[in-house]
Amino acid sequence: MPIVTVQITREGSTPDRNAVTADEKAAIIKGVSEVLLNVLNKPLESTYVVIEEIDLDNWGWGGLPTVQYRQQPAAAGKS
Repeated sequence: MPIVTVQITREGSTPDRNAVTADEKAAIIKGVSEVLLNVLNKPLESTYVVIEEIDLDNWGWGGLPTVQYRQQPAAAGKS
């Protein structure tokens, strides 16, 4: 029985939203389950998918909170 945890930031896919929709979550669950079916032959009914939405303030990247990281000029991190 596979259990897959998917962590995503709590922000919408468009600027006017601040959360993932139920339809988007359903698509994630379906897609992850189908990958396990197709790759490992795990039945859909035995696969559990857990989606954890993390507040953007609790997500960091490159040594910075994600919001600050995203505000950096694209060339700043390149040598």
